[in-house]
Amino acid sequence: MERVLKRHTRLLGLVILAVAGSALLSACSAGENDPDRIAGKQLFVQKCGACHMLARAGTKGTQGPNLDEAFQQARQEGFGETAIQGAVYKQILHPSVGTRACEPDCVRMPAKLVTGDSAHDVAAYVAMVAAAGGKDEGLLATAVKAAGDGKPVAAKDGVLSIAADPTGQLAFVTKLATAPVGSLTVRSPNKSSVLHDIVIDGKGNGQEVKDGGVSEFKANFTAGKYDYYCSIPGHRQAGMEGTLTVK
Repeated sequence: MERVLKRHTRLLGLVILAVAGSALLSACSAGENDPDRIAGKQLFVQKCGACHMLARAGTKGTQGPNLDEAFQQARQEGFGETAIQGAVYKQILHPSVGTRACEPDCVRMPAKLVTGDSAHDVAAYVAMVAAAGGKDEGLLATAVKAAGDGKPVAAKDGVLSIAADPTGQLAFVTKLATAPVGSLTVRSPNKSSVLHDIVIDGKGNGQEVKDGGVSEFKANFTAGKYDYYCSIPGHRQAGMEGTLTVK
């Protein structure tokens, strides 16, 4: 996986440099209306954050390139937001632009995850923050709720429900849960379009679900602490885990 990610980062960097130097890129803009970067951040987190790491968006996906690393060279070589925005926009619509054929073990981004003004909004936000350092301010800072910072949840009538983050971030809505000793059904509703499950080692592994599905299993619990997490590759490493206290 590390080799695959390095290849993707290198290829995306080549795309930026090649596209940014063309006259076509300079003509690529948000059109007559200014892009909405607040909407762009929200859409990026929802549609792209599960695969891409972008520090200022708070996303930690690992299946695609780290966008801060991918655009670092372009920043250093003096390419501005317009150039980067054009490159990102093209990649959203046509992920293969400027790259060689996808090799058998690569993870390619689906084309047109967002389109129209939404694609311009996402591109404008990424162009503003990727490899730029600092933190989002003002309305951008509060555009997306921090993942996993919800209040602890408690089991009720033998059921413990720990939802996946509905925005598509790689997190459960809370990192803390409690339940009494005994039989317990552990559920994780997932309203997002990103596949998730819920697992507690030695107790159960719920099915992978998305778009309103519910991952669940049933087991007997003795007193103690148990780690729950999503077993989709990269999700636990990105922070999709928490602690269940049984007493």
